[in-house]
Amino acid sequence: QVHLVESGGGLVQAGGSLRLSCAASGHIFGDMGWSRQAPGKQRELGATITRGGSTNYGDSVKGRFAISRDNAKNTVDLQMNNLKPEDTGVYYCNGKTTRNTYTWWGQGTQVTVSS
Repeated sequence: QVHLVESGGGLVQAGGSLRLSCAASGHIFGDMGWSRQAPGKQRELGATITRGGSTNYGDSVKGRFAISRDNAKNTVDLQMNNLKPEDTGVYYCNGKTTRNTYTWWGQGTQVTVSS
């Protein structure tokens, strides 16, 4: 069992930046990523990164968010720039096993963007 712990959420004004961090208690050999869930909406993709560093972003965050990963430290970060009120939600870190057959999830961290 691997535990993921997020940090770095908070309240920020529109146009500002936040950096989220996630630390895993064990090695993550598959993809890592961030998803988010706005109030009353389904969880959606934020960004993913493979162990080799290839990235993928949801359409709503492309060009504003950047995901990075440190395999030695078992961490994944999400740099969020030019934040918008619609970015408000709970952000969840996740990590997958080899071949991405199973996903572990963190408890989530709240991000609130005020207009």
